[in-house]
Amino acid sequence: MLEVMSPCFLGARRPRRAGWGFGGSNTRGVGTPPPRSASSCGVVGNSLRWVSRLVGGLALGAGLGAEAGEAGRAVPLLNGRNLEGWTHVLADPAVPREQVWSLRDGVLVCTGTPIGVLYTEKNYTNFRLTLEYRWAPGAKPGNSGIMSRLTPGTGALPRTVEVQLQHGNAGDVIGLWGFPIAGGGQARWFERESKVAGRVSGVKKAVAAEKEPGEWNQVELEARDGRYTVRLNGQLVNDVTGVEVRAGPIGLQSEGGEIHFRHVMLAP
Repeated sequence: MLEVMSPCFLGARRPRRAGWGFGGSNTRGVGTPPPRSASSCGVVGNSLRWVSRLVGGLALGAGLGAEAGEAGRAVPLLNGRNLEGWTHVLADPAVPREQVWSLRDGVLVCTGTPIGVLYTEKNYTNFRLTLEYRWAPGAKPGNSGIMSRLTPGTGALPRTVEVQLQHGNAGDVIGLWGFPIAGGGQARWFERESKVAGRVSGVKKAVAAEKEPGEWNQVELEARDGRYTVRLNGQLVNDVTGVEVRAGPIGLQSEGGEIHFRHVMLAP
């Protein structure tokens, strides 16, 4: 890091204070200047050194913020090379992950069998997720979904809130295994019992906005506390309240039908 020196110290440089800055035992942070020196030159020198460290600290903080998706900047959840940062669960644990999910030219390809979820190692509560998906060209479209706030350890069809991607129902927002979604007073709300997912409740999409099978669809999901809004190909297709607020991974589902994902981006 470049250290700015006062003219008083040209040719004679004071030794650095141990523990000042990001490391060491000193508990002062970047935003706290060091003690003032008795001499005016000491005051100027210390102040300039504090300014240089403050600027450097802000630059480092900006770099970390960009990596973490702070200040509204979207970051990719898929790096296009491998599945680093992701884990999975499958109904048949003997099946290797590579047999179900693989990357081809930066596109995540999911075969759809067996049932399972590829999900992030990190947890998220409030976020804006955008991605593109399509059903395999020339193949029959099937079922899949975007899961969030899911509970790991609850099976290959876990307790979660899901944005449905099933062909014909893309944009529905549903809760599996009793995950609270809205309530009986919201338009298009439904509730039913399922043999494979327990009590399922949710809100049907308001409009149909899917493209033809084989074409790329763009999804934008925004989660803000108890509210989920879903846009499909630029159209607002769902606006749901009453979603349980909790941190959990984001997942892409394997459920009967080859599906492709790309441009998976996350912003706070």
